Amino acid sequence: MLRVNIISIFPGMFDALGYGIVSRAVEKQTLEVVLTNPRDFARNRYRTIDDRPYGGGPGMVMMPEPLSKAIDTVTGPNKSGPVVYLSPKGRRMTQRDVELFAGMNEVTLIAGRYEGIDERIIQTRVDDELSIGDYVLAGGEFAAMVMIEAVARLLPGVLGNEDSAEQDSFTSGMLDYPHYTRPECFEGLKVPGVLLSGDHKKIDAWRKQQALAVTKERRPDLLVNSDDESKLETDVETRKND
Repeated sequence: MLRVNIISIFPGMFDALGYGIVSRAVEKQTLEVVLTNPRDFARNRYRTIDDRPYGGGPGMVMMPEPLSKAIDTVTGPNKSGPVVYLSPKGRRMTQRDVELFAGMNEVTLIAGRYEGIDERIIQTRVDDELSIGDYVLAGGEFAAMVMIEAVARLLPGVLGNEDSAEQDSFTSGMLDYPHYTRPECFEGLKVPGVLLSGDHKKIDAWRKQQALAVTKERRPDLLVNSDDESKLETDVETRKND
């Protein structure tokens, strides 16, 4: 079972995890989500967890004491997994990161707010900083939910068909190929004939060709170098000619 500790001043936002894939993972006991509010570790009766930044500037900064106590409480003296701060300054999360988290026993996520968290927490408690994209959110809660859902899909027995995760975009290093279902003709647009042929070798070759084409068009950065691209194209052509 993967235990995900979430440190957030808005734990109620995570009620959304009670639906869909994440809910199924919890029901199957392959995922446990533990919510901790740093306000519970504040020292005054106002439960203050933020203060003005030293040096001036706009906004507030999350104070180190409540956060450190919250982190230390959930991880315990024998920490068994990384502490991850979800931040626009972090490196961009990839499918490889998701796969690594899915294989762990425990992950602790810090959902920051305001202008961020005190740098000393990053220096003393945080193992990694991750971003879900090059934009800024009001806080890390939605980023945490994105990460949890991505990981939950890879946990054993969660998806109805285990092959679904293996065929997702990014898993093979490319974007996904186009999908079609009934009816065979919709508003004058027909399903590609190869998908109706029953020839699984040709279907597999067509799908790889389509995946390569859409990746080259939309995310050429995923094709690391020309050798990788040539190898993919050669493989597609070989399968087409079999």
